[in-house]
Amino acid sequence: MWTLFLSTKYFMSKRREKMISLVGFISVLGIALGVASLIIVLSVMNGFDEEIKNKIIGTYAHIVVMKDGGIEDPAALISDMESMGEVKSASGFVIGQAVMQTGGDVTGVLLKGINAEKESEVTAVIDYAGEAGKGLDSGSIILGSELMKGEKIKPGDLVEVLIPYSDRDLEKTRLKVAGSFTSGRYDYDANIAIVNLPEAQGLFRMGGSVSGIALRVNDEMRVNATKFKIKARLGRSYTVKSWMDLDKNLMSALALEKKMMFIILSLIVMVACFNIAGSLIMMVMEKTRDIGILKAIGVNSRGVKLVFLMVGAMIGFLGILTGAAAGVFIANRVNMIADLIERATGVAVFPNDIYYFTSIPVKVDMADIGVIVSVALVLTLAAGLYPAWKASRLDPVEAIRYE
Repeated sequence: MWTLFLSTKYFMSKRREKMISLVGFISVLGIALGVASLIIVLSVMNGFDEEIKNKIIGTYAHIVVMKDGGIEDPAALISDMESMGEVKSASGFVIGQAVMQTGGDVTGVLLKGINAEKESEVTAVIDYAGEAGKGLDSGSIILGSELMKGEKIKPGDLVEVLIPYSDRDLEKTRLKVAGSFTSGRYDYDANIAIVNLPEAQGLFRMGGSVSGIALRVNDEMRVNATKFKIKARLGRSYTVKSWMDLDKNLMSALALEKKMMFIILSLIVMVACFNIAGSLIMMVMEKTRDIGILKAIGVNSRGVKLVFLMVGAMIGFLGILTGAAAGVFIANRVNMIADLIERATGVAVFPNDIYYFTSIPVKVDMADIGVIVSVALVLTLAAGLYPAWKASRLDPVEAIRYE
């Protein structure tokens, strides 16, 4: 108990040397800055992860079931999939490469045929299209917003869609542009065109077949378990992919970026821990007489070591507590701060036309905060080990000889 009392006294008392107090303050500030930076950056990255995940799911559904040559009896397979407890709804689609011609311009597109009535149950494409999605019928087409912008197409224009099978054999039709959709992913919005399912089946000469079945499941975060169950149910002739598989490289890159940011920003905490070590070493030098007296009256080395370890832990805990509170506070007000900076400087901190978000996405994850706090605590405790060991090794006779 005396160790807690003495360490608290050392932590709270004013230093004879102002430099020691300054180094201690910088240590607390450094740890607070590092912890706050980690929480803010990881919260924003979590927000982006969530938004990108929603956009992938919104365009491609939770699970996609496909088969080489197409699925000949989609109604039976849809009924079979919807009978599974894990599956909420299912809808067939047709997808393939096509050529779109408008005026004298020709461009390649990824043409997707959907069942407009059921598509909203498995993806958000109809929502992305707004009013145009509700009016999707034979003779109309919906284009990605970037595709329309790049080709200078307006709603109501006529475009010609061609599917070449050979130099003399092709399917073509003229379609009216009903509107556009904006998913927020440039690669989707610049390449995808949406038509009614029967229109796509006719262009790709598929009859009543479809390219695949899009599924919405109950829990998108446990989608892989459902995917393996569907694979076992359907056999090897079918290809089953989850939303995680469809953009695997992007999801892996985001996960790696988050880890690297954690490591890089942790260096701020490590630098602050060196300051803690320096502050404690100077404190040991300042308290040499006290240490000598303690050891002379019978305090063992373990007790002395514990005193200075606890002082280091208090410095670290104060910095971590301050940083965690500041980090959560700022993370929840990132957009407010960005607006203030924008008003003050006139420079857009988060341009909507680049990121397609109306605000900076933020998700404060308590699990991440727990990891950050735990790592910071371990580092601060490690920083106090050497100064505490040095204090415990002092010879009491030498410590008080000249006092």
